Amino acid sequence: MKHIALVAGEASGDLLGASLIQSLKRIYPDARFSGIGGDAMRLAGMDCWHHCDELAVMGLTEVLKDLPRLLGLRRRLTRRLIKERPDCMIGIDAPDFNLGLERQLKQQGIPTVHYVSPSVWAWRPKRAAKIANSCDLLLALLPFEPEFYKPYPVNVSYIGHPLADEYPIIPDTLGTRQALSLDPKRPVVAIMPGSRRSEVKRLSPDFLSAAQRLHGQRPAIQFVLPTANQSLYDQLKDQVRECSMPVRVLLGQSRQAMTASDVIMLASGTAALEGLLCKKPMVVGYRLSAMTHFIVRSFKMMTVNHFSLPNVLADTPLIPELMQHDLTSEGLAAEVLKWLDDAPRRHALELTFDRIHKQLRCDSSTQAAGAISQLLDDR
Repeated sequence: MKHIALVAGEASGDLLGASLIQSLKRIYPDARFSGIGGDAMRLAGMDCWHHCDELAVMGLTEVLKDLPRLLGLRRRLTRRLIKERPDCMIGIDAPDFNLGLERQLKQQGIPTVHYVSPSVWAWRPKRAAKIANSCDLLLALLPFEPEFYKPYPVNVSYIGHPLADEYPIIPDTLGTRQALSLDPKRPVVAIMPGSRRSEVKRLSPDFLSAAQRLHGQRPAIQFVLPTANQSLYDQLKDQVRECSMPVRVLLGQSRQAMTASDVIMLASGTAALEGLLCKKPMVVGYRLSAMTHFIVRSFKMMTVNHFSLPNVLADTPLIPELMQHDLTSEGLAAEVLKWLDDAPRRHALELTFDRIHKQLRCDSSTQAAGAISQLLDDR
């Protein structure tokens, strides 16, 4: 019976892990799965030793205060996995935690897989050598990533992006608007200032101020604001109340909000890819903490001209990006109006997003399970 260990670092990794477990079960029906995951991985049949929320820390400065706890957890996990010697250990994202763990297990002869290539092509490219030393197999979600790793001794398999499998090629905008009780004849703007409290604290004032400007110029616009959890729902509900303007705050339902929209204002990250898969024009805004931004600039840690995935995938500035000091309510509102007033530009963007969606749609969990099975068979 195969024993496969998995370590997921946050909610998105939990979903990836659950789908991967289901695909691996089709190859290894009697396999045992254990490690760190969330509710979805537990429901898929994994024995969760720790919950993935324990690893969900973001940002350079934010990690520092949790570093002793995270290092202690990794030491204990390393000892347990070396003792149990699983047939394979799969680190799902969370590279700062997982790569060190994978490297120690690989040195002990345990096959290691890293699921989701870190964005080394954009951020801290020197990590590519560390990745090569840490894993026997790297599963890449983006089509240009295997080429980047060619100078390094690591087996890279492009498997497509799991989200591309979930989203329909043609979004049901009208049906989703009806489900959300939105007027189908009036424009809809989705407001998405992030899924973490620190992000929302930095971004929501500008995003909501931009919505106020838009409401003043175009009172017909309907605003929807999905939130990732109850805490953020309560926080943003209070902020919206102070704005004295009509904004529908939703608990969850980010996918529905994007599908129903004409334009999305959003924080950079996976949400930008989801906006692409919904075929929606968007304006991306992001602001790092002052200390993190200083470190990134001082050490030249960012190596690309674009920071949102739609622009990276197209290798051209398809959508506006407002970063750091460029992120203002005036700028956000102006870019939203440009999208609303330019139908030919919206149509051209939709065609490009459709092409990228089809390129990313590869049944990724099945591809990942097949690549992992091949690794185990070769051993």
